[in-house]
Amino acid sequence: MNRIVPLVLAVALFMENMDSTVIATSLPAIAADIGTSPIALKLALTAYLVSLAVFIPVSGWMADRFGAKNVFRAAIVVFVLGSIACAASGSLLEFVLSRFLQGVGGAMMTPVGRLVLVRSTPRNELVSAMAWLTMPALIGPLIGPPVGGFLTTYFSWHWIFLINVPIGVLGIIIATRYLPSIETLVQRPLDITGFFLSGIAASGIVFGLSVVSLPALPTWVGMATLLTGIVSAVLYLVHARRTAEPLLSLNLLDNPIFRAAIVGGSLFRIGVGAIPFLLPLMFQIGFGLTPFQSGMITFVSALGAMSMKLVTKWFYRKTGFRNSLMYGSFVAAIFVAVNGFFTPETPYWLMILLLLVGGFFRSLFFTGTNALAYADIPNEQTSQATPISSVAQQISMALGVAVAGGILEITTKIHGGPLQLSDFHIAFFVVAAISGLACLSFRGLQPDAGSEVSGHRPLIKVAAPAE
Repeated sequence: MNRIVPLVLAVALFMENMDSTVIATSLPAIAADIGTSPIALKLALTAYLVSLAVFIPVSGWMADRFGAKNVFRAAIVVFVLGSIACAASGSLLEFVLSRFLQGVGGAMMTPVGRLVLVRSTPRNELVSAMAWLTMPALIGPLIGPPVGGFLTTYFSWHWIFLINVPIGVLGIIIATRYLPSIETLVQRPLDITGFFLSGIAASGIVFGLSVVSLPALPTWVGMATLLTGIVSAVLYLVHARRTAEPLLSLNLLDNPIFRAAIVGGSLFRIGVGAIPFLLPLMFQIGFGLTPFQSGMITFVSALGAMSMKLVTKWFYRKTGFRNSLMYGSFVAAIFVAVNGFFTPETPYWLMILLLLVGGFFRSLFFTGTNALAYADIPNEQTSQATPISSVAQQISMALGVAVAGGILEITTKIHGGPLQLSDFHIAFFVVAAISGLACLSFRGLQPDAGSEVSGHRPLIKVAAPAE
């Protein structure tokens, strides 16, 4: 397997992952500086995910129309410009708009990069390629919390965005030199109606769920936005059935393997999407730690995730996708719930150990679902499968932030005071229960599902001949 391609593409994932973990660690400091609350500032996190949800659906068409390599490089430029705008923001509105601009770049970087990887990698090497793609990207969360906490505590939160500038320049240079020019397999006309309907649906649902729990905006705004998103989603379903080449071909969901990867992955990511929001806030507000101290604890999750990449291919070859994902998702959900038992009296070494193991199992799950999604999809349909998979991932993670923020808001209203440690505990238990439901999505898969990708060959019992 050519490891250069996934390593080059990982530059984009590195920026995105580090950016999200850095911001989560620095939320209280940013909120205090621009004159808002940490709960209200989660609108900036959601704005980024909403932007992804709007523009990811068109990423496959853009790659086919203008070339995946060109789109990938342009996306890095947009992401870097958004980072500079974030650093220059002085109000909640400016920060939200800047994060939205970052999301436009991110919407093209990750799915288009994954499309290049899938089309340039043999299926039997896809698990390894996905592991190599995400391993360098996991360095982002690994160094994001301590670097973000250090910069925020001892310098200024503005620098957590400016570090994306040299990383982005490096990404453009190595992408120009090393990425292959992938041949366009299918030329499709742009489904303009589908683009608007899918964008309004995804952004309306994600934004609406977040705004309902935001004290900064009236509840009716969130309800109206959520209703608009749901109506648009229904209209898109009707439109997709009547259109020969819809922007997102939902017929791919008729494939049981692809459907299991999407549904199971989405349920699990609701819990995981809440962790970068909940954990740093709990350590800083509930435990009274500084951003740097908080980051030094949370970074070990990424270290556990990186260690899983060393055995991922062997693990899936031995156990197969069905068993690994079914049991792995359940165990990983338990480790999400474990966060709800942390208190200031919990030994640091124990918290670090549990976060390390939790990251290990989350990495196992993510690599598997990312590879399983393409296990039974022909190459000419990968530009359709990639945006569907990416949209599902980002919406579910946005829902995780929205659900977590909503739980915190509800619990504070119930006891009528500021955020307490028990509020975070309740939030962790709820999102963990949602993530645990993912195991049900993989129960119906055949034992040899995705065997061309995993290399797993389950034992088949042969009946003894009749005497």
